[in-house]
Amino acid sequence: MTDARSRQATDLPPADLLASVRVLDLTNVLSGPYCTYQMAMLGAEIIKVENPDGGDLARQLGASPDLNKHMLGTSFLAQNAGKKSVSLNLKSPEGAALFRQMVQTADVVVENFRPGVMQRLGLGYDELSEINPAIIYCAISGFGQEGPLRGNPAYDQIVQGMSGVMSITGDKDSAPLRVGYPLCDTLGGLSAAFAVVSALYARKESGKGRFIDVSMLDSTLSALGWAVSNYLLAGVEPRPIGNQNMTAAPSGVFTAADGPLNIAANKQEQFETLCRLIQREHLLSDPRFAGREDRKLNRDALNAEIDAALLGRTAAEWETLLNEAGVPSGRVLTIPEVLASEQVRSRRLVQELPYEHGGLDSIRVVRGGYRLGDSEPGARCAPPLLGEHNAQIYAEIGLDAEAIAALKDRRIV
Repeated sequence: MTDARSRQATDLPPADLLASVRVLDLTNVLSGPYCTYQMAMLGAEIIKVENPDGGDLARQLGASPDLNKHMLGTSFLAQNAGKKSVSLNLKSPEGAALFRQMVQTADVVVENFRPGVMQRLGLGYDELSEINPAIIYCAISGFGQEGPLRGNPAYDQIVQGMSGVMSITGDKDSAPLRVGYPLCDTLGGLSAAFAVVSALYARKESGKGRFIDVSMLDSTLSALGWAVSNYLLAGVEPRPIGNQNMTAAPSGVFTAADGPLNIAANKQEQFETLCRLIQREHLLSDPRFAGREDRKLNRDALNAEIDAALLGRTAAEWETLLNEAGVPSGRVLTIPEVLASEQVRSRRLVQELPYEHGGLDSIRVVRGGYRLGDSEPGARCAPPLLGEHNAQIYAEIGLDAEAIAALKDRRIV
């Protein structure tokens, strides 16, 4: 192959699909910052507009107390690379006026305040669209701008519980169980990024901006897919079944000689191949395991047979043997193990950036979950310090150093 797909990742320049887009990012913690991080990796200019008194709360969150003290929490560093930061008190009339000036040259505004907050500040979509009719305004919240829960505070854990996710996570003894990372925040951020980019595409034809209402609850229910449709269309209420796949058997986590192994023998031919490879051909003639539904009904007995057979090899050995024969399988890895894997390294998924703050000399962040034929998504620069770009951005709207200093003294910036 000689086309772009055959080139090494190191040959690819940074992606610039959104290079002409300017985003004013008023978001905090995860859902909003994750949305705008996706856009930053495609070249958009993301200007974080942060409260002068502490900025994004994520600056104080993470596993390193020392970095938290420097307002460089790992939770902040994870999804704010490639952005600029200005400090601005939107609650002050002068701060709100400065923001309106910034909106004149912006393409997108993203915020994740509770519904009604921006309107009370005089900075809602109706007000901003009068200043810039082409503005795309994306509001991310836990439950959306409408409905009886619209005003409720929403954290990922709350939405995980209210969405039904926790009710089907774990097994009959451990459910309800929280998913081990902020799933609903992340899904809300992805939904928002997709909606914003779609609105930018539509604006090319119409020239008009629009309001986007993203609900973390809605985003999570949409992503629940099969679990929701099984109830809506078949009347079957989803139940927690632990590490097993509800649609097939044998499909789930099994135990090899040195640890867990996922096997997904979802098709009949895969089941037959598996039985031969683990030297359990007698299972093929057992009526309990004859068809997909039979195997699901007798899952426990089938899994016990397979687990006993798998003890003869390591998980890595079985992974290689089964995949080569067309039976999907994979070891259950820890985060450090998968990050160190050749697969992840070969795709340059982890990006290293120079960063001489907080006692660091560099940081590593994760790119987007896709590749492009002619470029690669990635941050152009490390995450910003609070207000790092005040001079640059405020100069664009006519403020000189003396004016900015005066605003800082009055805690407006």
